[in-house]
Amino acid sequence: MLRAAKNALQVEYAIRDVVLPAREMEKQGIEILKLNIGDPCAYDFDTPQHIKDALIDAVQKGKNGYSPSEGIPELRDAIVAREKRRNNVAYTPEDVCVTTGVTESLQMLYASVLEPGDEVLVPGPSYPPYTSLAKLYHSRAISYRTKEESGWQPDVDDLRKRITPRTKIISLINPNNPTGSVWGRRVLEGIAGLAGEYGKQLFLVSDEIYDEMTFDVKHNATASLAKDIPIVTFNGLSKIYLAPGWRIGWTLFRDHNGALADVRKAYMNQARLRLCASTIAQHGAVAALNGPQDHVPKVVAKLKARRDLAHKRLNEIPGVSCARPDGAFYAFPKINALEEPGAPWRNDKEFVLDVLREAHVLMVHGSGFDSTFGNNHFRVVILPPEEEPIALGDA
Repeated sequence: MLRAAKNALQVEYAIRDVVLPAREMEKQGIEILKLNIGDPCAYDFDTPQHIKDALIDAVQKGKNGYSPSEGIPELRDAIVAREKRRNNVAYTPEDVCVTTGVTESLQMLYASVLEPGDEVLVPGPSYPPYTSLAKLYHSRAISYRTKEESGWQPDVDDLRKRITPRTKIISLINPNNPTGSVWGRRVLEGIAGLAGEYGKQLFLVSDEIYDEMTFDVKHNATASLAKDIPIVTFNGLSKIYLAPGWRIGWTLFRDHNGALADVRKAYMNQARLRLCASTIAQHGAVAALNGPQDHVPKVVAKLKARRDLAHKRLNEIPGVSCARPDGAFYAFPKINALEEPGAPWRNDKEFVLDVLREAHVLMVHGSGFDSTFGNNHFRVVILPPEEEPIALGDA
């Protein structure tokens, strides 16, 4: 048997890995409520019509060939305009690269920066690719603490302790997946100040794919606060514009002192190597950014009502407690019952699989997001309509 590369065998993605036992149940005719993947289109959300019309129009007008590797000029201009309009951050089109979703953005950035033995600091808990893709490049993802008791805000003192000479990146995911937290301005300024102490050794990466999905607090773009720090920002079409299957993301480089010049060159080398993101989907993205935005407050209002209900009901389940999420569409409850004598589950994965078997609800075990800071938790999406029957308390 041919041997696979060891670093690739270490790659895990808990969000989709838990689908396998659910599929076996579906083969038996059991209907599963899937609360494991953050796909709004799986419920009662749909891509706004004017965005779909723009993609269809691009097809009909023959715009079906390759695009420039960095993205079509119209989309890069629209991204620059959005950043200025929303965050008062000035970019040029040359600072933008359009990608096949934020996951490709991250993968190409890691490949541009990481050498064997390098370290990336990631929030604990964190979206799994930030950890798994580091392994793919023979590097290590080191988790820094976020505080559940403070609504999963980062612990800047803990972050400071984890920086070593091998640290290349401090990553931020805000609004956060999996916790739904929205990080406060002072915390972001603290992280930016900390990064500034290390000169050209490291830089910030800020994943802001849920930036307009906030309920009670304002989201601050990291680049609007870290004005003198080299920073790479990720965003895309999937969440705010309800088009996850279109796979359109983008990377923004902000670099005042030239620290990222080589990184940007390596990144664009890869962008050319993989040709381009979907051309027709890029034309749809132009309409998304430049066209009507009236769907956004409607989506947020829907999600806020579902957040309120999910937060209330989760805290009513014996042995479960849940911090209130302020953004995105996730909750990250704690399984307090696991800490009690005689608990029927040995760990959070057993709990999640038991809920799947007994209640036919598929969720993701918290340790799949971080073995330390996610342990004894689970992630659940809050996307279903309020009337959707969910009997977690019976599991």
